[in-house]
Amino acid sequence: MEAKRQEEQTSETGLIYGVYDKPKLLSQILLGFQHIFAAFGGIIVVPIIISSSLKLDSHTSTALISAAILVAGIATFIQSRGIGPVGARVACIMGTDITFVAPAVAVGKKFGLSGIFGATILGALIVIILSFSIKYIMKLFPPIVTGIVVCLIGLTLLPISIDWAAGGSGVQNYGSLKNIGIALTVTLITLLLNHYGKGLLSSASILIGMAAGYIICIALGMVDFSSISKASIVTLPKIFEHGITFNSSVLLPFIPAYLVSVISTVGNLRAINEISGIKDDDIIISHGVLSDGLGSVIAGIFGAMPNTSFSQNVGLIPLTKVASKFVTMTAGIILIILGLFPKFAAIINAMPQVVLGGVGIVMFGTVAAAGIQTLSKVKLNNRNLLIIATSIGLGLGVTFRPEILSNLPESLKMIFSSGISTGTIAALILNLILREEK
Repeated sequence: MEAKRQEEQTSETGLIYGVYDKPKLLSQILLGFQHIFAAFGGIIVVPIIISSSLKLDSHTSTALISAAILVAGIATFIQSRGIGPVGARVACIMGTDITFVAPAVAVGKKFGLSGIFGATILGALIVIILSFSIKYIMKLFPPIVTGIVVCLIGLTLLPISIDWAAGGSGVQNYGSLKNIGIALTVTLITLLLNHYGKGLLSSASILIGMAAGYIICIALGMVDFSSISKASIVTLPKIFEHGITFNSSVLLPFIPAYLVSVISTVGNLRAINEISGIKDDDIIISHGVLSDGLGSVIAGIFGAMPNTSFSQNVGLIPLTKVASKFVTMTAGIILIILGLFPKFAAIINAMPQVVLGGVGIVMFGTVAAAGIQTLSKVKLNNRNLLIIATSIGLGLGVTFRPEILSNLPESLKMIFSSGISTGTIAALILNLILREEK
């Protein structure tokens, strides 16, 4: 099968290394680190956000960061190398995605970490089932629905980033000039590097912006290093360390996020195939989505959030002209090694919230803008305007005034407590019942 796909790879791609080409080991390591730099900010920011929102202690949040890095490495290796029918066998970096922050926080506040990891595994099983019928599932999610969902993901998370930029919800110096000044500095560095930087400077702009903000905070005496000294040097991953809760109430808020991640993976894999000169077919896509599901099951077992493909790394392939799956396999191995060192995670965890606020504004705003970009390709007739207006209105309304749900049964509260799930359900129903205008 792999030999056949190699024959189908065209010679017109202009790549230095094709999917099945194996660079020298040193080149694999250097190119692997480049992929890690592009993805690392996205991998670590999700456990950091969730730890902050749920007010977890430093030991627990450090464990979540380590688990996120470790599982991202495992999922990347499986996706790139392939195991039987699992894995697309192309250059694809995996990691936990910002899409899952809002449902994880909603479930975590009610059921704790055990609920989050239970939902991660249950949702992953749905993804595994969906992987066998991708062609039919995509029909339920035309651009108008996916655009609304992606837009809501960014918009509903922006208030969190503003709280961080002010220093963190409930802190004594909330909104101080120092906090806002540092956050804006981080935002500016990130924007300038992303726009004017070339190659790695641009693709790793979020990571560099976070590092710059961290250094500024250290110089101003704003970083507490006590948690770093307490962290272990090396530790082995633990199974179900935080417990596990399985029920429909924990799963329902995760379903819209999982559906979005499936759609994103389909798009990313199609883009990778096109760039790499691989003939696109449903089998490759199906195997890639199946790998998403398996990676998320592993994530739930080891105490990490759901895993999916990272779109920012797709852009590195045409930029570097390297589509070798051996490079991303090496990146996966490096991430696994980094995930075994809690001190490394503790250093990241000590980062003040103002730094996260600076990059969060850019990240969440970019997600919202991506949704707007998708919606801009939709014909804005009366029907579509009604769907967009109602779905976003309901999603944001629930986000800003959650008390409207106070009299609902608990099961319904869990479904609609996330503005993303509320907006997604509204968009799906309205798209089905409102007929297209001739």
